[in-house]
Amino acid sequence: MKNYLLFLLFVLLSIPVYSSDSTDTILAKLNDALKNKEHYVRLKEERILNFKKIKSDDLTKEQEYNYNKTLYTEYQKFNSDSAIFYVKKNLKIADQLQNKELLNLANLQLVTLYSSSGKYRESEALLKSIDKNSLSKSLLQNYYVAYREFFEHYAANSYDIKYLQQIRSYRDSLLTVLDPNTVNYQITKIQQAMSQKKLQLAEKQLLQLFGSIKEDNPQYAMITYLLGSIYEASHQLELRKKYYALSATSDIKNANKDNASLQELALVFYQVGDVDMAYKLTQSAIEDALYCNVQFRTLLMSEVYSIINTVYLEREAQRKTELQLYLLCISLLSAFLIVAIIYVYKQMKKVSRIRGELYETSQKLANLNKDITETNNQLQERNAQLSESNHIKEEYIAHFFSLCSTYINKLENYRIILNKKATAKQFDEIYKMLKSTTLVDNELEELYKNFDIIFLNLYPTFVKDFNALLIKEEQIVLKQGELLNTELRIFALIRLGITDSVKIAAFLRYSLSTIYNYRTRARNKAAVSRNDFEEMVMKIGLISVKV
Repeated sequence: MKNYLLFLLFVLLSIPVYSSDSTDTILAKLNDALKNKEHYVRLKEERILNFKKIKSDDLTKEQEYNYNKTLYTEYQKFNSDSAIFYVKKNLKIADQLQNKELLNLANLQLVTLYSSSGKYRESEALLKSIDKNSLSKSLLQNYYVAYREFFEHYAANSYDIKYLQQIRSYRDSLLTVLDPNTVNYQITKIQQAMSQKKLQLAEKQLLQLFGSIKEDNPQYAMITYLLGSIYEASHQLELRKKYYALSATSDIKNANKDNASLQELALVFYQVGDVDMAYKLTQSAIEDALYCNVQFRTLLMSEVYSIINTVYLEREAQRKTELQLYLLCISLLSAFLIVAIIYVYKQMKKVSRIRGELYETSQKLANLNKDITETNNQLQERNAQLSESNHIKEEYIAHFFSLCSTYINKLENYRIILNKKATAKQFDEIYKMLKSTTLVDNELEELYKNFDIIFLNLYPTFVKDFNALLIKEEQIVLKQGELLNTELRIFALIRLGITDSVKIAAFLRYSLSTIYNYRTRARNKAAVSRNDFEEMVMKIGLISVKV
């Protein structure tokens, strides 16, 4: 069981631990870092400027040496000329102090700076001037690193297999003096395994380091770069792209101008056909190399840049041709669009004019319809009035003949009575009958009663409708047994079309002033306009009365 658990633990440790972020997310972070590249440079410069505010005049020579050494470290991967300046200052201080240890350290630092900036003879001369046997263990590490980097830089300018052998030799020597517990030792050991084609072992060790190191660690960019190199050798394109991108992002954020990741990543994008991104990365890498004055990087980039730049220019020329074609098409379409707009504008004006004419016509038709409607209403009103007049005439003709027949019979009876009395020589009786008004009064009363009955038969709601035209306090209340009173009869005659006060007075046997006073009082009591009162009375029974 114990052996099984150990085996399981070994298998779990053997499984590669990849970055949790997807390639797209990592590339997005890289693009963001490229956009903010100047910001990271400013942060670096501000940090150096803040450190420079320390007054070196108050420092001892040893403290000033360490002060310059710190500035060398800041400038080493940022600006080699400035780094050289501070190393040379330390050479003078070491010479003044007569300190061989400090002098050798400054010379070894200058070796790397010279070789990276293309001063190979000066770099080699300094290396040969240093007595290896006189170096301490810590300086011996610097000595082997300086020699290894010298051959790495020189190999970029003049490739030869013997330089690769020298690189391996000094790397092996470096491993003998490095502390095995340090990250530098582990990275150097992994580089040795990679040079021996032990890629699986190197990958496993790098992934273990990658899982334990933070992104802000200076060695993070080297570890991810080496992982990218392994996946390049094993033809794993996506992983190669991912780890080169992680390394490049770290270098940009740390304002490390001496970097190789951008160049390698540019080649990846060139291989997948993304020339724009490849050109963008190449430009950034060359800018960094020139800024830092790292000549061997510039030499490494020159061949890559020429290839990518040629393809990019061809692509740009093609895009320019396509753009010109698009511009021509757009120009033609614009001309067509202008013509179409003019045509549409004219058509719209024409439609607008026609619409205006149609609107005017529709208004005229509406007015005509209104006039026709009014005319129809008037005709209907006239027809109703005519129909009513015909109805009244028919009623009155019938009553007229009935009354005429009644009065003829009454006259005949009256004649017979008078004849009998004349025959009987009852002249006093005859004179009394002729002098009496009782007969006339009875006949008038009978006439008015018949008038009331006939009128209310024609207009049964006349009293109610007439009252509706009066204010509530002045409405007429008839006595018990009354059908119409004098005031109602006056307006009943007006309703029948007899508007002349003289005729009304003659019919009702009143004076003209009495009739006029009745008519005036009624208008004053009206709930409607005084001017429209009698006109509305004449419409009772024809339209509904509204107050």
